[in-house]
Amino acid sequence: MKKWGKLSLGMLIAVGLMTGCGTNNNDDNKNAASNGNAGSETAAKTLTLGTSAEFPPYEFHKMIDGKDTIVGFDIEIAKDIAADMGAELVIRDLPFDSLLNELSSGRVDIVISGLSYTPKRAEAVGLSDVYFKAEQAVVVREADKDKFATMDALKNTKIGIQTGSIQEEIAKEIEGAKLTSLTKMTEIVMQLQSNRVDASIMEGPVAESFVKNVKGLVITDAKPVVEDDGYVIGVKKGNKELLDQVNTTLKRLTADGKIEEYVSAASDLSISK
Repeated sequence: MKKWGKLSLGMLIAVGLMTGCGTNNNDDNKNAASNGNAGSETAAKTLTLGTSAEFPPYEFHKMIDGKDTIVGFDIEIAKDIAADMGAELVIRDLPFDSLLNELSSGRVDIVISGLSYTPKRAEAVGLSDVYFKAEQAVVVREADKDKFATMDALKNTKIGIQTGSIQEEIAKEIEGAKLTSLTKMTEIVMQLQSNRVDASIMEGPVAESFVKNVKGLVITDAKPVVEDDGYVIGVKKGNKELLDQVNTTLKRLTADGKIEEYVSAASDLSISK
């Protein structure tokens, strides 16, 4: 597969690789309203997924056959869950920090978006078994790679971070750091490119995709440490039937080695023409 060279962020946005949250042209709004009871025998055969489609290779926009399409390994997992339920998958592209509220309100049935387990989240919604684990990474401008090679070096720096994320919590623990918390990852990358922030903390696979596609960005040797049990899928609190179905599908995919296949394929897709 032909690889991309280093591109500017503007060019990436122009071709539709990474579009900001909440602007999804593939949202299928006419079908997006959910009963909030997917997984029950009386539910309509529709499973509404809430995701934030700007985290390659988890979920991101890609022009496929001239159409803006949401793809990624989280999306493939959601397709399998819907297929096992005999349901049609409907995707809603939303800001990350709104996803759990949309889930609790019943406007989406499941949330898959590189969602980490936390006790606070477990109190608010039902969370599945872990389906994937990844390290955290620090992304900086290429010229600053050696300057910010340790977490201590990030003290008293300006850090761009995603609102409501695990990475925001990590950044809050860095002594003297001034945080710029934004909803969209593309905005954080632009903050880095324009020297408004010194660094950003991202999921490892997300960081790798950005540095492969955005000119002048690199991952440093700094290693954020976080107590993270891995990524989970959210369902509305109390919907045990749907949660059991999600876990059944995840067990099958894990046993068959399909999740690793999806990760590999999505990683290649995120850097291909």
